[in-house]
Amino acid sequence: MKVVAVIPARYGSTRFPGKPLAELLGRPLIEHVYRRALTCRALNDVLVATDDERIYETVERFGGRVIMTSTDHRSGSDRLGEVARKIECDVIVNIQGDEPLIDPEVIGAVIAPMVQDGPPDIATAATPLVSAEEFRDPDTVKVVVDDRGKAIYFSRSPIPFGWKPGEAGLRHIGIYAYMRSSLLRFVGLTPGRLEVMEDLEQLRALEHGMTIQ
Repeated sequence: MKVVAVIPARYGSTRFPGKPLAELLGRPLIEHVYRRALTCRALNDVLVATDDERIYETVERFGGRVIMTSTDHRSGSDRLGEVARKIECDVIVNIQGDEPLIDPEVIGAVIAPMVQDGPPDIATAATPLVSAEEFRDPDTVKVVVDDRGKAIYFSRSPIPFGWKPGEAGLRHIGIYAYMRSSLLRFVGLTPGRLEVMEDLEQLRALEHGMTIQ
């Protein structure tokens, strides 16, 4: 089974234009993310997917593998979908391009259920909530799972109601592994009502009956 990590990287961010090229300890941010991903033994390949010549040339200069994609994509998942149509693989891992300290073990953890029999459509990561402030923060996405670890719901709201520090509660970490066929299905779906309300793309999968481990 071939597992490929794709790092979507665009130049035109509204909050921080050119962020993938911002220097950190003498290297562009995208290089740090790329090199961290390379250390994950569960990956067969790592690619940067970009719509910008400056990022493309930067990745080539540090010896990374890069693919040019359309400028019309609304999200990183759509960019991933274009890559999925161009390459041969079984599993695609979406690694955010602004995570220079991404833990290779976390990458391996989201890949693990995808290479077993009967894989989910998507796998992602979560970590325990640590404070009431985090619980209430709309920028901290919470996830509720069933007793098999399957996602029931993601929200910016404080869920589950009544959570207190020290109890079970999960903060979502934005890394995803997709079966290639599931990714292609996902990017073809219409954004759902809950996705629009919460501004959380992963809810599209749940609204259309896809499984997220």
